Amino acid sequence: MLLAMAEKQDNQQGPGIGVGVVTKTSPKTKRPSLYKVILLNDDYTPQEFVVWLLQVVFKKPPEEAIRIMLHVHQTGVGVCGVYTYEVAETKVAQVMELSRRNQHPLQCTMERE
Repeated sequence: MLLAMAEKQDNQQGPGIGVGVVTKTSPKTKRPSLYKVILLNDDYTPQEFVVWLLQVVFKKPPEEAIRIMLHVHQTGVGVCGVYTYEVAETKVAQVMELSRRNQHPLQCTMERE
């Protein structure tokens, strides 16, 4: 009896009504913006401290840390790494905190790549 009622309802609605096509939409994801973490040169922070900082905060091997430190020393500014916003913000905060704790005026900023 129920089957007959269901067929009767289908016939009353007409052809094609109640029929649909299911489409699967894939989400559009975009890559997060990247930010450069930048060290600024000063005349007071020891080079050894900068090399140590690059190794501890940015996980740079000694040779690369020295290269970055020399670039910052010679040009006045240098990129330590490129990260997502949250990671870059954390790295800047770590550099500033370690510099302050060790009584160095070293400055670090971040800018969008």
